[in-house]
Amino acid sequence: MPRLTDPDPASFPDDVRRYLTSLPPDPMVKMMSHSAGTVKPFVELARAQFTSLHLPARSRELVILAVAEYTDCPFVAAQHEPMARTAGVDEPTRRAIRARDLENPAVALADRALLRFTAEVIGQPRVSDEVFDLARCFLSERELVEVLQVVGYYWSFGRIATVLDVEVTTVYGDREVLDAPAGTDLPGRDT
Repeated sequence: MPRLTDPDPASFPDDVRRYLTSLPPDPMVKMMSHSAGTVKPFVELARAQFTSLHLPARSRELVILAVAEYTDCPFVAAQHEPMARTAGVDEPTRRAIRARDLENPAVALADRALLRFTAEVIGQPRVSDEVFDLARCFLSERELVEVLQVVGYYWSFGRIATVLDVEVTTVYGDREVLDAPAGTDLPGRDT
């Protein structure tokens, strides 16, 4: 059961109320709307994670699954397991992430480098030179920064879900996010 009740839409400024009514119902968006001034930018940043990164979708999903695992967030894991599968992350790799087995030789070296980088970003303030240098072998400078942004976004998203006990919702696919009309934000679908 969520720790906070749904906010009263009548308390929102008109522009926020209009924006929220244009979105599909989603318990996470309702929870985030307690912060009426930040809900729209937070949702728009989620959309950017799907439409504006150079980081490939498969890599993005690897990062998100690692964030879900290393922050103990079933909400993010439930939403992104199917998206990761659709993006081409095979079951042995998904299982290795769930087991925190980032040295598993069944996982491609590039994936292990990305996953180790993500795990260190979550676990400590700085990433070791060894892990950073290995990630640089596979990621451009832009992609490294994008990985950090994805980690930060989903860490924050996950903490809203876990601290406030947000009900786990069904997942939506990348295709729905990418096929949405321009200007349409899909918070529960792509977060």
